[in-house]
Amino acid sequence: MKLKVFLVFLFENILLFSLAQNPKIPFQKFQKTEINPVLSADSAFVFDCPMKGEPVKWQKADVFNPAAVVKDGKIMVLFRAEDNPKAHLGGRTSRIGLAESTDGVNFKKYPTPVLFPAKDGFEQWDAPGGCEDPRVVKTKKGLYVMAYTSWNYDTPRLSMAFSKDLLKWEKQGPAFQKAYDGKFKNMASKSGSILTRKEGNEYVAAKINGKYWMYWGELGVNLAWSDNLIDWYPELDESGNLKYVITTRKGMFDSNLTECGPPAIITNEGITLIYNGKNHDKPEMASNELPTGTYSVGYVVFDPKDMHSVKKRSEKPFLKPSLPHEVTGQYKAGTTFSEGLVFYKNKWYLYYGTADSYVGLAVTK
Repeated sequence: MKLKVFLVFLFENILLFSLAQNPKIPFQKFQKTEINPVLSADSAFVFDCPMKGEPVKWQKADVFNPAAVVKDGKIMVLFRAEDNPKAHLGGRTSRIGLAESTDGVNFKKYPTPVLFPAKDGFEQWDAPGGCEDPRVVKTKKGLYVMAYTSWNYDTPRLSMAFSKDLLKWEKQGPAFQKAYDGKFKNMASKSGSILTRKEGNEYVAAKINGKYWMYWGELGVNLAWSDNLIDWYPELDESGNLKYVITTRKGMFDSNLTECGPPAIITNEGITLIYNGKNHDKPEMASNELPTGTYSVGYVVFDPKDMHSVKKRSEKPFLKPSLPHEVTGQYKAGTTFSEGLVFYKNKWYLYYGTADSYVGLAVTK
């Protein structure tokens, strides 16, 4: 048994450090596409809501905050859709829809949501606010894993779901409900970016030292581990509190929040995590290069030998609001909020939410 464990450890670490075919992401080469946004709300889509017992125009209000994966030669985007444009910010019901594209820009939406509140035993977490802000990875065995936010109008919770085809999802419940005897079960949590690596021609969930890893959080970035991709254990400091690997920085683009973006990736530069920084609402705390409250996109690179150790962190965002639809809508302070990143036809495609209203796209040239 000890020999088997050692061989697994050795094999995983050989893969970890043999990274010559995993070039770093060229952040400064991202350019917003001419067609932008690439996805928007559409009241023509109707869904029979199992909670309300009636037809609902499930993407009438807004479509934003997308995950992305490559499947069968297509880019598949899983987007957050809200139903009621008259409801206040945070008071609508969110459902997760699916769209596909062969060029990454022009999408065909599937008619009904693929993840939504239902009378399925998880409504205590998912209803009435819904299922929000997905991040999706694939395992070596072809299972799709989604980390999303369950919103019950009380406490947002990072939750997990599994699928074999991106269409039918099996919910697993809150990620932290079992950790440390339920210590973090009722804590607000969101934004789970599971660690991935390139294997062949695709990126899959990676193990290091026999465990899966996930960066998560918004007030600061924490690291959690799991044996099964269902039950996650946040890392704690000596006092039993959450141990942060990065936190906010006064006077910078991430002075108010550091919220994890797409799944983290192992490259030859290190473990690369794209994250969304919010500029502080108070001018004395905020960066003077962005309007207060603005969401923009930066990155951090961790040492693969020590997933807590920062090798590099962006001083300025590489993506920020500049287009009209990025500074209007639900969140008028300005938003580029990344959640989906794929490598497709020799380019990186970064999908992001704009002002909680649309899906935008930036591509490396």
